[in-house]
Amino acid sequence: MNWSWYRSEDTLAVIVGFLIIGLSLGSLSGADWLGWVVSAKVWTDPSQALTPAGKTFAGMSGFVSLILTFIFMLTVLTAGAWFLGEQPGRFASRFTILFFLAFACWTAGHYARIAATPDKMPAGIDWSLGLTGEAGYLVALLGGLLIGNFSPALAVWFSPAARSELYIKTAIVIIGANLGAKASEATGLASAIMFRGFAAIVEAYLIYWALVYLLARTAFGFSREWAAPLASGISICGVSAAITTGAAIRARPIVPVMVSSLVVIFSVIEMLVLPALAKTYLSHEPLVAAAWMGLAVKTDGAAISSGAITAAMVLPNDENGRNWMQLTTTTVKVFIDLFIGVWAILLALIWVLKIDRRSEERGLPLGEIWARFPKFVFGYLLTFIAFLAIGLFDPATIRELKTGTDQADQVRRLFFVLTFFSIGMSANFRRLWAEGLGKLALVYVVSLFGFVIWIGLVISWLFFAGVQPPPPAS
Repeated sequence: MNWSWYRSEDTLAVIVGFLIIGLSLGSLSGADWLGWVVSAKVWTDPSQALTPAGKTFAGMSGFVSLILTFIFMLTVLTAGAWFLGEQPGRFASRFTILFFLAFACWTAGHYARIAATPDKMPAGIDWSLGLTGEAGYLVALLGGLLIGNFSPALAVWFSPAARSELYIKTAIVIIGANLGAKASEATGLASAIMFRGFAAIVEAYLIYWALVYLLARTAFGFSREWAAPLASGISICGVSAAITTGAAIRARPIVPVMVSSLVVIFSVIEMLVLPALAKTYLSHEPLVAAAWMGLAVKTDGAAISSGAITAAMVLPNDENGRNWMQLTTTTVKVFIDLFIGVWAILLALIWVLKIDRRSEERGLPLGEIWARFPKFVFGYLLTFIAFLAIGLFDPATIRELKTGTDQADQVRRLFFVLTFFSIGMSANFRRLWAEGLGKLALVYVVSLFGFVIWIGLVISWLFFAGVQPPPPAS
């Protein structure tokens, strides 16, 4: 049997992902094994930009937290580089500089004028681009593009550490645990909200994905490599969905990253426009308005913020009603997120068996299917199922599960930042423009404003019209 698949980035991504998720499980016993991980916050004062992820380490400075996080990632990934046959010393020296450059971009993207959303504007800040902290991904991409396009020799020097596919796949494995913990909590929500939210996203997603994919392929002439991540980015939850889909079909890493960048930018436009429309036309149907935010706005941060803004505008004097609106937006968004893994598995199978077949035989041997199937998808699925099962069998642990996975999610964000920065260095902007980057934005505009927003509104109305928040408990 050929075991060469074992020494691969897929395998390493699963190992590293499981290590980080395993550390998050310390929360179940009251331990805080990941609380020292650095977390970037929206900031106006640079000294307040960084903080440890866990309350146990609240007294630790953000700088110390950053250094500990760097040492951990350097140690784990240098060992991983050796596992893949890379020279550890060569990897470590380059990764050190790459990490701090990428993290500087991540922190810059959290500056309040760039990242603060209208519902969470810091004191003294009267305007912001409202891009949320995910603007750090855009800054990292731009930083990488500057190096790749203006100093290509430096980009080549970084290449041993700029392992974008490893970073992407590790992040996706970690996402599984986070979503599993959230899904286990969702089973305790009001049953009507859960059922309606689940039904709505199934219907919306199946319509969205097919329409966007067909539009990109037929009207704009994009290849499947571009059309599939674009359809997932618009249909599911933006950044994570586009990146997971791209990895599942083995697209070049630059493809989902460019799609993700568009998702972040257009989410801001939605966040500014849709709550105002909801206030004007849906004040009598607050849960329709809330569900619409979850279905239409494509990044988690922007969707939840849109839900909060909408709730404040629609029910300014009803705190209980606002809570139910937030619950509806969050539930719909969580269910949308859960489709990432399901769709990744389906697309990976379709690509292996139908689209990327390398044999003219009627059927593919199981060994060949296994060799070509992206193994990290199983890592995602296993972590999701494991954390969902823990929460379902012992609901008392859900709070601790979420605490741990939220800390692991900070590491996942760092892997995403490394991904964006690394891909930027490998991207030739002229070539990307020639491949149709301008057309990609046009597909997004036509899809989003042509039918995605309005189909989401219709489906929200079908499932939530007439459902009102219950009165406050007396």
